[in-house]
Amino acid sequence: MLSRYGRLGASSRMRSYQYLPWLEAAGIEVTLAPLFSDVYVQGLQRNTKSPLEALKAYVARVQALLASRQFDLLWIEKETLPWLPAWVEKMLLPGGVPYVLDYDDAVFHYYDESQNPVVRALLSGKHPALMQGAALVVAGNHYLAEFAQQALAPHVEVVPTVIDLDRYPVAMCERNAQSTLPCIGWIGQRATASFLAPYVSLFNRLTSDGLVRFAAIGIDAQSLGLPMDSIAWTEQTEVASIASFDIGIMPLLDGAFERGKCGYKLIQYMACGLPVVASPVGVNCQIVEHGVSGYLADTPEEWEQALRTLLADADLRQRMGQAGRRKVEQQFCIQKTGPLLAELLLAAANTAKKKA
Repeated sequence: MLSRYGRLGASSRMRSYQYLPWLEAAGIEVTLAPLFSDVYVQGLQRNTKSPLEALKAYVARVQALLASRQFDLLWIEKETLPWLPAWVEKMLLPGGVPYVLDYDDAVFHYYDESQNPVVRALLSGKHPALMQGAALVVAGNHYLAEFAQQALAPHVEVVPTVIDLDRYPVAMCERNAQSTLPCIGWIGQRATASFLAPYVSLFNRLTSDGLVRFAAIGIDAQSLGLPMDSIAWTEQTEVASIASFDIGIMPLLDGAFERGKCGYKLIQYMACGLPVVASPVGVNCQIVEHGVSGYLADTPEEWEQALRTLLADADLRQRMGQAGRRKVEQQFCIQKTGPLLAELLLAAANTAKKKA
């Protein structure tokens, strides 16, 4: 398992690490080889990067690739060596060992839509080239899958980013009678907090009207100029922190990279029985049933109307939250995707044997 991060990295934690028990139950033995250390990830969360940690990561990854002939399958998160050309990766990938690429973000747009013409010239074709050689491309949504199909990947499957129902028990998600102001909440990282900035005036207006308070999990909101309470993130407390909200939000810009996002925070909110308000971008339009589990809001006026409607009606919040929880149970939980991913990886590992 050549993940990009260890468990501290949200994408790696949700796309690979949480599947380990399911893969073990299917008879798959997984050797872990994350690229970047937790020390590096902690630096990213503080908006700092360590060149030394990055160098150590690349050296260790090259060593892992050189020793990978012993495996039946390489399970790669996005790419093995970011910002290096495809020919470098192909040179290091062992011949005869099939590999699977997993995408939960449109990272290929870092290259093909880069402002730097050198990056575009050298790296635009990297992900298509890697996809063409993969035994399987696992995509977190249809936008990512369509890119892989257009790149002529031989086998593409959509497996959404999901939650584990065992970590989101129904009892925790039941809404209690509110004796305090309702709370509108968001969860994320510093890199995505910029999506909240266009709504600061709306947040201030609703707060001044005495209707609500706002909270953010995972960032220092005040330092970013956001009128929100800050809640520290830990893997152990994130579910309880989300469950303390009354409404979950996911604003996005409508850009190529954003269309590749997998809407994980929406799934977390809905798993906690929260109604949601989200921008109608990419997979958000499939996750949120407008008027059933929440609202899709495009303009600032639509955002204000959606939030005011939910704040004014606790029964509506409860009904929408219950509808969202049902959808997660039906489509967006590892209890549904765990057996599927194990089956896909086993089939991919057998491709080399079939060719032989």
